[in-house]
Amino acid sequence: MKSKKIVMMMLALVLVLATVLTGCGSSNTSSTSGDVIKIGFLGAKTGGHAIFGLGTLTGMKMAVEEVNAAGGILGKQIEIVEEDHGSKQEEMATITQKFVERDKVVAIVGDPTTGGTKTAAPIAQDNKVVLISAGSTGPGVVEIGEYIFRDTLLDSVAAPATMDYVVNEKGWKNVALITSINNDYSVGLSGIFKQATLDKGGKIVIEENIQDGDTDFSAIVTKIKGTNPDVIVFSGYYTEAGLIMKEVRRQGMNDIVMVGGDGLQGEDFYKLGEEAVIGSISYAGFSPEQPTAVTEAFIKKFQEKNDNAMPDLFSAQGYDAVMLIVEAMKKANSVDPVEFHKTLAETSNYEGVSGNITFQANREPLKSPVYLLTVKDAGGKLDFGLLKKVPVK
Repeated sequence: MKSKKIVMMMLALVLVLATVLTGCGSSNTSSTSGDVIKIGFLGAKTGGHAIFGLGTLTGMKMAVEEVNAAGGILGKQIEIVEEDHGSKQEEMATITQKFVERDKVVAIVGDPTTGGTKTAAPIAQDNKVVLISAGSTGPGVVEIGEYIFRDTLLDSVAAPATMDYVVNEKGWKNVALITSINNDYSVGLSGIFKQATLDKGGKIVIEENIQDGDTDFSAIVTKIKGTNPDVIVFSGYYTEAGLIMKEVRRQGMNDIVMVGGDGLQGEDFYKLGEEAVIGSISYAGFSPEQPTAVTEAFIKKFQEKNDNAMPDLFSAQGYDAVMLIVEAMKKANSVDPVEFHKTLAETSNYEGVSGNITFQANREPLKSPVYLLTVKDAGGKLDFGLLKKVPVK
């Protein structure tokens, strides 16, 4: 009887130790084992933000294919673990938790949106998994922790450059500002646009709020029309933007263009707004026009694999995100994120396909140049043509 109690106590002790060793908050112990390095793709393949996610995933796959064909990293092949959060905020945390707990990824690329990144980042940080967003541009992202990065052009850099062009080169001083108040990206960007407008000598003549998912903008556009603005600045995404501009034209405001961030850069912007969005201006950290040698090689490979289609901002940044992780692993001589997140943070003057990238002390990217893009009429198809390149010092 006594020996049976001892055996039971020993079994209980083993279970307790197993729980402690595999408990929440422990480092990703399987990240350095096996012959495969797993990188999670966090983004939408369906829903309103699918254009961002699908582009990012396409670029990631190109990078992984190239790396694996060249022998992989430290004798290991890279595997992308794909999920689809369907543009639903509530799914992002669940998928991120799955990546770190079940799939044992060493890194996550995504989400391309600011709100999605803010949802996923605390989970990645707590589990010591590198997360690099190939699209989020709003504030409050890298502050979440030392494992959180992004390789995109920051709104705080791009919006002032854009408004300097709008106010001082185009002479559009009277600005109507529209914010989507249930969208973190939009709320943050509106604050930057507003301050940049004032700093460059412009004036906010009206501020209006909408929500992602709204479809009727007649009342808001009527209010805006009454203030006689020179330009409409919208800080949200292409889905609402296209419908807003269609209503703008319906109400006879035929000379007004929309200005925004890279959230306007989706095919549905043109599909929903049609001719009403021609002339709209947005900024980006990538353009296939006037490419560097590195970018030109990427474009050629992309077209070969995608029926001669041109890469967009998100595919370029998704490609760069994987390659930045790979370079960090090489420098650290390790696929353990506890080690390679340090070398990733030391990245300086990396010549990516989406621009030159340096991580500052706070892991925020300094990226150059700023590309100002405009929507051109391309025979019924969307074309973001290069308007101007603005170097960043």
